[in-house]
Amino acid sequence: MYTFNRLLAVTDRTLCTEPFLERIEELAACRPAGILLREKDLEEAAYTELARQVLAICARHQTACILHSHPEAARLLGCPNIHLPMGLLRQMAGTLEGFQKVGASVHSGEEAREAQKLGASYLVAGHIFATDCKKGVPPRGLGFLREVCRAVSIPVYAIGGITEEKESLVLAQGAAGYCVRSGVMQNSLIDKPGPEC
Repeated sequence: MYTFNRLLAVTDRTLCTEPFLERIEELAACRPAGILLREKDLEEAAYTELARQVLAICARHQTACILHSHPEAARLLGCPNIHLPMGLLRQMAGTLEGFQKVGASVHSGEEAREAQKLGASYLVAGHIFATDCKKGVPPRGLGFLREVCRAVSIPVYAIGGITEEKESLVLAQGAAGYCVRSGVMQNSLIDKPGPEC
């Protein structure tokens, strides 16, 4: 079983084998480090409505919810956490006041240092291992993760092909934790909600 307080759960409702909000309810009850509402295919209005529902579920379970790429939706809904791709972080630097947590996705030590200077409070670095999400794209590996962790003083979360068996490998490189997408969206991970997770 994953160590939930090290886990950032990345959503993808297309992978769910049950209704998406039921999956969020089960997942939030396990109290991961956070639930990152990614859902990149949604237009802002639809994303905002889904985020409203997910935030309500997370609040019931006192689980952090992080919105992705939509800072205006986050402000509208009172969500203090936002995650941005590096390009958006560059565009929005200096306009993100009021957020408690600002995450950024990085792909090199240089990007990691830049993101920290631009105000990121945590990073997601990847992809570390081969993953279906990036079919045919070679993984960057553990050496890359170690480089990113050493380049910055803020928490780094690894992403990409991280199974329960590989958890210790990424933590050994200095990562604060790791992101999982398909594992948390499918029935294979969570048998029952609550502190037993």
